[in-house]
Amino acid sequence: MNFHILTLFPDMVENGLKTSITGRAIESGAISVEAVDIRDYTTDKHRHVDDAPYGGGAGMVIQPAPVCDAYEALCKKLGKRPRVIYMTPQGRVFNQSIAQDLAKEEDLVFLCGHYEGIDERALELIQAEYLSAGDFVLTGGELPSMVMIDCISRLVPGVLNNDVSAEIESFHDNLLEYPQYTRPETWEGRTVPEVLRGGNHAEIEAWRTRQSLERTLTKRPDLFQQTPPTPDEQRLLDKIRRDRSRPQLVEPPVCRIATEDDLPAILAIVQQARNYLRRHRVDQWQGTYPNEDTFRADIAAGTCHVLTYQGAVAAVFTLTFAPEPAYDALTDGRWRSDREHAAVLHRNAVSAEWRGTGLSDLLMQEVERLARESGAHAVRVDTHRHNGAQKKLLERHGYRFCGNILCDEPGHDPRRQAFEKLLK
Repeated sequence: MNFHILTLFPDMVENGLKTSITGRAIESGAISVEAVDIRDYTTDKHRHVDDAPYGGGAGMVIQPAPVCDAYEALCKKLGKRPRVIYMTPQGRVFNQSIAQDLAKEEDLVFLCGHYEGIDERALELIQAEYLSAGDFVLTGGELPSMVMIDCISRLVPGVLNNDVSAEIESFHDNLLEYPQYTRPETWEGRTVPEVLRGGNHAEIEAWRTRQSLERTLTKRPDLFQQTPPTPDEQRLLDKIRRDRSRPQLVEPPVCRIATEDDLPAILAIVQQARNYLRRHRVDQWQGTYPNEDTFRADIAAGTCHVLTYQGAVAAVFTLTFAPEPAYDALTDGRWRSDREHAAVLHRNAVSAEWRGTGLSDLLMQEVERLARESGAHAVRVDTHRHNGAQKKLLERHGYRFCGNILCDEPGHDPRRQAFEKLLK
């Protein structure tokens, strides 16, 4: 693709575009950039191209003849009359859709005004199209033209090393781009989301789609008016809005060892979890287990923990460090760690009031913190094969399926899937 810039400052344009990605594209021949000095087409011996405006007023106006002569000379050289884009705040605001349209051209002319603009007769004669970089005033059209050429160039085959980049980055399909991360995995206490490190491409794509929708909803909701979401996107947007209507965690929860006084709140959370599992037809916790005696024993052993939020119990879990006998009978796989150095997570549940707020993720972080502090090399856990919410939580935090076990829950499905995470 060939870009031709009619300007009073050719060095400014060429120096700016002959660097970075556009510079490499010029060197490879994927695009060409030609800056045409409008002053070369004036008949004034001092190379003046401007004069005072008729009717009076501040500033100077670029005369029509140098502009038209520069364009006509270019047309003669090319053997055709390419589209002319005039940089002015009076034009349509440039966006990705316009860039995609302009990228179809073989030759494109950018006309850069200066001072108070260009004589209207020249703009009419060359049939200039008006485009704007935004609702603000600049000294000239050179910077906007460079911005637009950079954007359009990215859509030209061969300009980007990875052609997929141009298809999925910001504003593709009128959605903002999802967050990007690179090494190191943890920096300043902030860790790259687990889903991006797991290697499951379907989950990564789903995460990126949701992040793009969330960012667009938060930062540029006007984009949905320009391009309505697809039915699938609309369903996901509805879910995002429902999630946002839930209570929000405004401070971190406190993790502590549970006491007898916490039993009423713990049992209420367990009953909520039991009801949730029943509604989703998961045959887990549907009998007498776990019950008050179960948690009394956990509390007495010092293995039951609660997460409190603003003083109220919001989640519960039990973490033990003795080998779990049922795990020794693992089938259809194998554990990846030594049983003597593995912590075991039992009976984790979050209050229904705080589901979908990220509290379950904070619970898992506390589990790993406690396991590390106790010298464990891994955390093991099991769940019912139909417990999708728990399995997604485990997978999100890097737990890997290791095999199947049988649990002791009389009268109910005893089959469980076992997961494990190695602690670094």
